Amino acid sequence: MADWFEHLNQLGLPGGCIAVEITEGLLLDNSSIVADKLLAFKDAGMQTSLDDFGTGYSSLSYLKKYHIDFLKIDQAFVSNLVANSTDMALCEAIVVMAHVLGMKVIAEGVETEEQRDLLLKAGCDYAQGYFFSKAVCADEFEKLFPIKQSQSTASG
Repeated sequence: MADWFEHLNQLGLPGGCIAVEITEGLLLDNSSIVADKLLAFKDAGMQTSLDDFGTGYSSLSYLKKYHIDFLKIDQAFVSNLVANSTDMALCEAIVVMAHVLGMKVIAEGVETEEQRDLLLKAGCDYAQGYFFSKAVCADEFEKLFPIKQSQSTASG
């Protein structure tokens, strides 16, 4: 963990450049090690996402105990998402709960325009899935967002 902090410092980057994604299963470990590491991430400015929220051994007490920045709605709730469905009610409930607790929400597995629109209407903050892009390797990702060299770098 210290290596991440050192690496960021060497690059001159703030902790907010890293988002740590954890699963609910990790929070089942009630040891101080998990709490200490999550606190260290927070102190370094890193953000934490709780992945697959609602599909594991969810305990709302975890949301109070640990500093979590994002809840990720599992694709199991998104894949059959239609208006007035149970999945829609669950997504809306997760969004409202997260917002009241000061967290942002990320929906996983968004594949259609209808899913995106329903999640936007529910107030979901972010979404990921094939609707936006298929999974790509690092080289392909860099081509999607080319970094323009400054004039001094290009000529130097």
